[in-house]
Amino acid sequence: MKHSRSEVHCKTRKIPTLHFEDHALTSFSGLVVFQGLFVRLGLKERLGRCFSHLAGGSIFGYHVIVLTLVVHLLLGYRRLRECESYEDDPMVKRLLGLSRLPDVATLSRTLAQADRWSVEKFRVLVWEVVVERLRQLQLKRVTLDFDGSVQSTTRWAEGTAVGFNKKKKGARSYYPLFCTLAQSGQVLDVLHRPGNVHDSNGAQAFVLACIGRLREALPGVKLELRMDSAFFSREMAETLNTHRVEFTVSVPFERFALTQGHDRGEVTLEVLQ
Repeated sequence: MKHSRSEVHCKTRKIPTLHFEDHALTSFSGLVVFQGLFVRLGLKERLGRCFSHLAGGSIFGYHVIVLTLVVHLLLGYRRLRECESYEDDPMVKRLLGLSRLPDVATLSRTLAQADRWSVEKFRVLVWEVVVERLRQLQLKRVTLDFDGSVQSTTRWAEGTAVGFNKKKKGARSYYPLFCTLAQSGQVLDVLHRPGNVHDSNGAQAFVLACIGRLREALPGVKLELRMDSAFFSREMAETLNTHRVEFTVSVPFERFALTQGHDRGEVTLEVLQ
């Protein structure tokens, strides 16, 4: 069923006062905190610029669909179908500036129409928002955590592949590499990868790109990295040392060369200087 734009959108500026006796009940009153945050960040307008080059789309707009997904995650949901749990909630509608929420079909159809350029612009926006926060914190040292995470899917989604999946063996999945700020827990950037790649696939170029962009955005800040053993290699260690980055990495001892002492049961480990 189609609706007009005036039936879908509504303007909200004032932070509402919550009344327990109000008949318009909400299960998510805590979202009132995010209304002010979204306004202060100018999030809806900035999301709109990520999709400004696209024509058409749903009556909700690409930026509202993405903001709906952000709220969806804030509420603790993961599957699109779960949006039916709050489709009539007044606080969710107010936060999004809508009088009715998009259904599952609208969400999936609109996301399918977004192109690669939109994704890259959104990725830049995420970076900008995090860097703005870092500037406010005025940290002298920034710690970057690099780690991969298996994201399973039960269907044949584009870009998925069968690979290592500890929880759901044989399931298709993604294996993105995340760059996270240890001080704030914010995700700074993501390298999207299919589920059948090794942890180190594309890692070095991604790590160096994050280092370069962050040094350009925050000159004078001391950077340090943390990685697990999957990323360890002589080349990675030497590259980080060349770029004058402090780092800590778990070392898989089986990768060290056994250089002498085999007959006596002794082992000499070749250690990077």
